[in-house]
Amino acid sequence: SSMYQNQFIYSRERRRFGRQCLFQDRNELMVSVQPSGRQRLKYVLGNPSVAQTQLSGQMALTVMETENVTLDHHGLYHYEGGWPKEVNINDEEQTLRHRKKVEREDSWGQQVIEMIRTMVRVAEQNNTLNIYQDFFAELPLDLCQDIKMRFRARVANIFHDLYLPPRQMNLIEWMPNNDRQFMAQFCNQYHGTQDGLRQLTDEPFGAENAFYVWDLKNPLKPKLYYDSNEAVSLAKICPKDENNMAGGTSLGKVCLWATFKSGLPVRTCPLEVSHRGPTSALCWVHSKSNTEFYSGSLDGSVKYWDTRDLMMPVQELLLEPEPHERQSRDNAHGVTVLEFEYTIPVRFIICSDMGHVFVGNRKGMTPVDTLLGHYQLFAGPIRSINRNPFFVKNFLVTGDWRARIWSEEAKDGPSTMYFRKRTQIACGAWSTGRCSLFVTGDMKGVVDFWDLLLHQRLPILSIDFKVPIKDVVFRPQGDLLAIALQNGDTAILTLDEAMQQATGKEKALIASMFEREISRSKILEARVEEMKLKRRTLLQAEEDRLRREQEVPPKYELDPENPDQFVMMIEGDEQFRTAISMFQDMLLAVERKRSRRQVIMERTVFEQFEPEN
Repeated sequence: SSMYQNQFIYSRERRRFGRQCLFQDRNELMVSVQPSGRQRLKYVLGNPSVAQTQLSGQMALTVMETENVTLDHHGLYHYEGGWPKEVNINDEEQTLRHRKKVEREDSWGQQVIEMIRTMVRVAEQNNTLNIYQDFFAELPLDLCQDIKMRFRARVANIFHDLYLPPRQMNLIEWMPNNDRQFMAQFCNQYHGTQDGLRQLTDEPFGAENAFYVWDLKNPLKPKLYYDSNEAVSLAKICPKDENNMAGGTSLGKVCLWATFKSGLPVRTCPLEVSHRGPTSALCWVHSKSNTEFYSGSLDGSVKYWDTRDLMMPVQELLLEPEPHERQSRDNAHGVTVLEFEYTIPVRFIICSDMGHVFVGNRKGMTPVDTLLGHYQLFAGPIRSINRNPFFVKNFLVTGDWRARIWSEEAKDGPSTMYFRKRTQIACGAWSTGRCSLFVTGDMKGVVDFWDLLLHQRLPILSIDFKVPIKDVVFRPQGDLLAIALQNGDTAILTLDEAMQQATGKEKALIASMFEREISRSKILEARVEEMKLKRRTLLQAEEDRLRREQEVPPKYELDPENPDQFVMMIEGDEQFRTAISMFQDMLLAVERKRSRRQVIMERTVFEQFEPEN
């Protein structure tokens, strides 16, 4: 009962749970226990007892032999330097006078103290470690493996198509004004067929050709939708003006949507001025009004549009490797990708279905001035091209079974900066957080992460989605990766810190790597040109030698003082004698013809006139 009496109950309201506990010191009597007389009577004093203990430390004798220390004596040569030019170091009076002058300065003492500290620090560093000795060589290799940062990525969310059977994903683009939203563009491959599409939601979000803007936290309901009466092949938002979004249809038309308003396109070009095939490429370009863009198609045409008037393109050209004033579609390549960088407003890049990369000039008025050059990089169609966000002159180009790092400065020179796979690579993208990291997706559904500084033949991380990859795009912060799958799903990957942030030396190392690769390509290209020139020189020399052998050299050298030698050479040359005889026969024939000719002299009118006497 005394236990329950000596207790204190502390009560606290439920709404105050979880708050910070603040403790303080104070004097307060809570319990007072008085001595008990009954307990004191039961106390018994114990008899004294003696016990022996040993509390001193135990001593042990150990004999050991230390390593011998070898001492060596070295001499030191002291040389003074740093004297002014006007002081003769061999004159003792001048040096003594200069020393006294320096010692009288106020900063001399502080300089000497700082120099002594520096020398002591360097000497202590030199004596601390032996640079010729191997330290920590016996440590196991697996030590500290759990300390290093691992390359990992996990699926944060998956967004499904709102129709069954699901439509094919085409591309993904993060919204420029909100990094929590992205645009997923579908290509309705069932358009014009008898296979009907069934919408999964009760609330309508456009028709069968619609595509959506999703929020990362809500995979059930899209924020916006954009619809069209025709199947949309691709669509891109203007980076400088988020209110406009241009797209292309399967019939070759180009359309314009209002980005922040759901519904049908605002403007559409007529069919007679559109492409002959589906619009396969599109890119916005720099302009004062931010209303101009290029579009391309597999029919080989590249059209330049202004969104304020889509009734007629501003300019049109055919993608010919050797452009002429009068262009023909017979030699034109199909356009697969268009790329433009706002920091380089004059140039734009065109990729073809024949594996060529064309460099275009926006200021060109004719096809010859517009297409500056072309370089063949792949054996098949180029599927994507992306600039490095930190080094804009370096591209990641994907096509056939390779992903290649290419620079316009290297042109079509040989390069080792390419990555092979056994399956065809469908897309690629540079990381926006790390300059050495990029990702590729192949036809078997494997997403590979590559780090140029760690390994250039094997990926550092691979994730298998079992479905062909259509597009991969990093968020501007570099922490999320959006992946478009062919079955209509969009996967959002969250990357670990090791794949988001770069180290201090990473940018400098990548810059030196790119410069070294470009210089190596230029050296190899110059070597190839030198070998071609040498080959042409050898062929020309061989042709000259054969020509000289075919010519008949003269048998004699004529002496101008001996005319009989010339007569002897003529009489001895059978060909010359034959030519002389043929010439003489020709002269005789002409003389005979002249001798046989009869000349009839007719009197003129004046000769026939006889004046009367």
